[in-house]
Amino acid sequence: VTKAWMFIMLIIATIMIVIGCYHIFILPNPKKATTDSPKSLKESLNELIEVFIDFFKKKHIIYYIFFIILYRFAEGFVIKIVPLFLKASRAKQGLGLSEQEIGLCYGTFGAAAFVIGSILAGYYIAWRGLKKSLFSLALVFNIPFVAYTLLAYYQPHSLLLIGGGIVLEYFGYGFGFVGLTLFMMQQVARGKHQMAHYAFASGLMNLGVLLPGMASGLFSDALGYKHFFFFVLICTIPALLITWFVPFTYPEEGGKETSKKV
Repeated sequence: VTKAWMFIMLIIATIMIVIGCYHIFILPNPKKATTDSPKSLKESLNELIEVFIDFFKKKHIIYYIFFIILYRFAEGFVIKIVPLFLKASRAKQGLGLSEQEIGLCYGTFGAAAFVIGSILAGYYIAWRGLKKSLFSLALVFNIPFVAYTLLAYYQPHSLLLIGGGIVLEYFGYGFGFVGLTLFMMQQVARGKHQMAHYAFASGLMNLGVLLPGMASGLFSDALGYKHFFFFVLICTIPALLITWFVPFTYPEEGGKETSKKV
């Protein structure tokens, strides 16, 4: 295990060094920065405050904040517990998988399913448009948690069935996550401070995963895996409801503001 982690970290370090060298030549020269950039700490703080205030002046921003936080709320519970569930013994309501089996399902097939789901979601949104697609994307993102509920109740011995459930969840994660990302780019971050506001929205999105993740262990220990994953399914309901009614401030092609709903 020690040697395996040494090789993994060495590979990651090599990749980062290569990318770093690439960025030295490809990124814009800082000497060519615009002349209106802040020149002092005070100007920088004033600009930061302005960016922060402008973010909360956006139309429907309170609704958008709750939408961003709730979209991945159920995932926040699952993400910390699933690895423990897969490794726990069957006497403890787990699936009793080995580390190799978990790595195969998660790191190989799960990762591939995530990439495929993300790519297909891009084509799907390009075909239908984000406004018409967002609720279906939220469904695909949240419904695959049913797989873990079934795995917890039936505890199958077949690695094919277990891996299929993991692949289904990762595919849904990749497919549905694209919708949230595009929504933050097109509806939340749009305006004068687009990059900063997108960073704010991303922070809120991570908060929506962090908060339930902090409490996931307490719920899992109290409920047991079988009831815990059923509880996670209940947690998907707020995300689906808020997605159904989420207002769009901007039309997808740009232009006049609109408050039409999905």
